[in-house]
Amino acid sequence: MEDVFRVVEKNQDVYIKWLQELCRIPSVAAQNRGMDEAAGKVKEWIKEFCQGQSKLVATEGFPVVYGEVQGEVDKTLLFYNHYDVQPEDPIDLWTHPPFSAEIHDGVLYARGVADNKGNLIARMAAVHALQEARGKLPINVKFVFEGEEEIGSVNLPAFCRNHQDLLAADACIWEFGYKNADGRQQVSLGVKGMVYIELICRGASTDLHSANAAIIENPAWRLVQALHSMRDDSGYVKIEGFYDEVEAPIESDRVLLDQLIYSEEETKEKLGIDRFVNGVSGHELKEQLIFSPTCNICGLTSGYQGEGTKTVLPNVASVKLDFRLVPNQDPHTILGKIRDHLDKNGYSDIELKEFGLEHPARTNPQDAIAQSVVMMTEKVLGQKPTVMPMSPGTGPMYEVCQQFDIPAVSVGVGHFSSNNHAPNENIVVQDFIDGIKLMAAVIDDFSQRGGDEL
Repeated sequence: MEDVFRVVEKNQDVYIKWLQELCRIPSVAAQNRGMDEAAGKVKEWIKEFCQGQSKLVATEGFPVVYGEVQGEVDKTLLFYNHYDVQPEDPIDLWTHPPFSAEIHDGVLYARGVADNKGNLIARMAAVHALQEARGKLPINVKFVFEGEEEIGSVNLPAFCRNHQDLLAADACIWEFGYKNADGRQQVSLGVKGMVYIELICRGASTDLHSANAAIIENPAWRLVQALHSMRDDSGYVKIEGFYDEVEAPIESDRVLLDQLIYSEEETKEKLGIDRFVNGVSGHELKEQLIFSPTCNICGLTSGYQGEGTKTVLPNVASVKLDFRLVPNQDPHTILGKIRDHLDKNGYSDIELKEFGLEHPARTNPQDAIAQSVVMMTEKVLGQKPTVMPMSPGTGPMYEVCQQFDIPAVSVGVGHFSSNNHAPNENIVVQDFIDGIKLMAAVIDDFSQRGGDEL
């Protein structure tokens, strides 16, 4: 791979320029800003820089950018990424303008640079470098870059159903990847699923003076009571049947957990906390993080929350919740159990709005693509990665990959303090360059492997 790595190093300023140019487009799906420009730019770059065919595939929302680059043998590696980013708020907490893509002390700051434009460009650059060094790719490569990941991939399931031929591949490299606090690269073999909902509790027809609290029910209290019925203080979800389909970790999972390095002290110091939930540590902490489903409050809203005081009895209260799911929990089934729980416990009046459902997804650690990514990560970066049986995060991996029996693995150019979805999102420039080399090495190595490496 030295010939390819020399090309990466020769072109590194060009690849950084591509990344900066894309990061300077504020492609915020939630606000419909910069989306057409970003999609068009990526589509043209697949043609211009990767010598591939590309097109925009229409959805009911923002288009999917699809690209193909032909290789020497009939084997295909799919790259899934997204070109949309989170809103940049709160802007006043950024030390550098969020869409300026400035580099300071070897760190590139921009909204979306870690999630997910750094990985998107690294993969295109790897294809470019392989072609420049060797004239042609060893295998076929497909790009699927969606524009709605940050708003729940609402139209991706329909795209996958309608365009299964475009997704056909032997394996997939998924969109994200980070280094741990100790600098060791993470490789993830799956994602948790999710049910994202809003509960709305209504009271009187209007806000009232709080003197009426003696006789008029407060919907905020009622909502809090409903929430308390759903989860106990330890985090155990009390919804009937919630854990019925949970698949317990198997022996190979426990081996991976034992080998997984989780930097507990560095994490607590970074986050300003002195303990984890239930005081867990060691193997128990890692198992709880990766294999435990959750019920999480994302936001609570009711009444007056401005400066000073206002003695008010609010007429409505709402909460947004996400439930992270593990194999084999079905998000549609869980959604029904949540509704049943509310109804059976006297909260049938509480409205439930669905915002997103995602299936959990996993890849066998002995699969060829998993072995290729793990081995090439160690070879290129000079250190064994930490392999996560499943990421505690969520994405539409099942929709794109596992429902079609396509194994998928995540690895990327972010790091422990990349600040995804937060002010001062960033990546280290050298991690970006190393990520290009890693992707090129994975393409090359995977081309030489069979299917299952057992």
